[in-house]
Amino acid sequence: MDPNTREPEDMGQDGDGHTPGRRPPGTSRAADFPPPAAAPARTVRLVSGDFLLTVNPVDGSEIEVCPPADVPGRPRPRTAAERTEADRAAKPPVPSGPAPSPEPLLERQEERERLVRLLARGRSVRLTGPGGSGRTSLLDLVAQDCAGLAPDGVVRLNGHRRTAGDLLHELFHAVRHAPLHRPDRDELLEHLREIGAVVVLDDIEFGGTALDELLDATPECAFLIAATPDVPAPSADSAVEEVFLGGLDRAGGVELIERGAGRILTEEEANWAGDLWFESEGLPLRFVQAGALLRQRDRLRAGTSAVEEFGVFADTPPDDAPFAGGDGGDDDVPLPSLGEAAAPAPLLASRLSASARATLRFAVALGGEVPHQAHLPALIGDTHADAALGELAGCGLVSPVGSRHRLAAGVLTQLEAAGYGDDAAEQADSAARHYAWWAAHPSVTPERVTAEADAVLAALAVLVPLTAPPAEGEESTAVHLARAAAPAFAAGLGWSAWERALRFGTEASRLAGQVAEQAYFHHELGILALCGGLLDRARAELEASIGLRGALSDRRGTVAGRRALALVADRSGTAPGLGAMAALGPGEETPYLPEEPVSPPGGVPAPFPALRPPAEETSGTLVTYQPSDSGAPTVSHGPSGPPSHAPARHRAGLKGFARRNLVAAGAGALLAAVLGTVV
Repeated sequence: MDPNTREPEDMGQDGDGHTPGRRPPGTSRAADFPPPAAAPARTVRLVSGDFLLTVNPVDGSEIEVCPPADVPGRPRPRTAAERTEADRAAKPPVPSGPAPSPEPLLERQEERERLVRLLARGRSVRLTGPGGSGRTSLLDLVAQDCAGLAPDGVVRLNGHRRTAGDLLHELFHAVRHAPLHRPDRDELLEHLREIGAVVVLDDIEFGGTALDELLDATPECAFLIAATPDVPAPSADSAVEEVFLGGLDRAGGVELIERGAGRILTEEEANWAGDLWFESEGLPLRFVQAGALLRQRDRLRAGTSAVEEFGVFADTPPDDAPFAGGDGGDDDVPLPSLGEAAAPAPLLASRLSASARATLRFAVALGGEVPHQAHLPALIGDTHADAALGELAGCGLVSPVGSRHRLAAGVLTQLEAAGYGDDAAEQADSAARHYAWWAAHPSVTPERVTAEADAVLAALAVLVPLTAPPAEGEESTAVHLARAAAPAFAAGLGWSAWERALRFGTEASRLAGQVAEQAYFHHELGILALCGGLLDRARAELEASIGLRGALSDRRGTVAGRRALALVADRSGTAPGLGAMAALGPGEETPYLPEEPVSPPGGVPAPFPALRPPAEETSGTLVTYQPSDSGAPTVSHGPSGPPSHAPARHRAGLKGFARRNLVAAGAGALLAAVLGTVV
């Protein structure tokens, strides 16, 4: 074709030689571009016990007996580099901005040395102290001192909203390299008996028999456990040493305030600090917050006269010089009252940046959970909002909890009283929409979603009770978030969070009237129960899912549910439930699973069943059809047969088929015997 000579089909859109006119202004060009291809479903295959689980976020997870080729090998110990990376991941992220210089703990050297001595002897210790007493800071120092005591090093765990089973699995994965493998109970205990480590467990929430279970499963480990006084104590025969952590004395409290303020206190401030020490019972957190109050006060008292042309503080006084009081003018700011110093969160928050205050509102809405600093710019709408975490940490308003941050002890109650929770539902909805988009993004790994599980579940806890049927063309935020987060929790081996997300999703989908999503959550709960060996619960959840999907004519989901239910029936030695039989369409059969043949629960039947005596043959039940007013079949009984009010059509099930086969086989055997006698 000559490029200089255009053919008719090259001219215009319809080949009529007319070029289309200019597009009217304001007309969308979306129709000119093909819709983007949908992202492929992120499926993950993992091994749980002797099952091979395929996490499918579309139709529901699939489960089967693990083929021999997919059985994982024995998990190996982690290398030194892998242990270092795991220890780094167990710590909270470093806030943006200049890192604060490490300061030695005040009046904690005696407790520190005692804890190290007990752990070096292989003893387990429980450190008990109220919130704000510095338990986490002391644990960090003891962990550094015990780095070379055990062959598997020091393992950091956090017990906030964790059960003993959760902690056992986390300990296993922290010491052994077993990706996408969740061993069953027996295999897990076998591996844990070989682990020798110093386990630093902070914020534990259980004691008694649950703590005994944790200690008995790890006989070669020494535990350093931190708890508050309201946590149940260890059992009497657990041999756990108790160490109590109290408050600081008055001199230690004043020194801690001076560190926070960056200068020496005046006489008035020292007296104020003494009154605060008496009110706060010497808790270090209160003195950290008091130092932040004085630091903010100094900045306010400096006024605009101390700011240069470019907005930078000029002529900063030496750190060891007391602040010269003002002349009582407009720049003079009085000391906070004793009540404000005892509950300083509202006053501290009022002097922070707008991003820091917005972060506090999200934390209050999420029940104290502070979103990761990487999410703050998207949640708040400020590209520099990640620096808010550093502000909050410097004021003592947040404290580290495992690999994340929470509001410090007492801060949540103080902020709620100040009105920071008035828009909690709106803030939780914004956080849930963001997390739903983020958790479903293909670039986000399941491990990252699992690390943010507490904030995600906190958003669901707020939204699920408020769920209502959505308007046409909309979707429920709670259902969307649970649907996006649950598969990620499963693939990230956070199965406690997986179960909570599924239960939240089940309730939210029921309230929203979304039957398809409700069937999905029931199916996943059945798979989870099957992996945990809870066969009755698995059967109930799977039958509920199959019934809902059968009503929706969801063939793919129904088949996946029947396969899982057949596996439950094989493990329990019973036939599939009535829900699965009712979901079978016309001409469909129960799906066949390519497994090894399994003997029936009652054993292999004999070739010829034993013949009954003639007297017993007259006591059977004869089912005949006779016209009647009700249209129901009539049941006739033998002389000794008990009356039955069940409809005859219910007798045509599996037992009816088996009885007819036995009668036919018996009649054939009897006929063969008679003919042989005659011949």
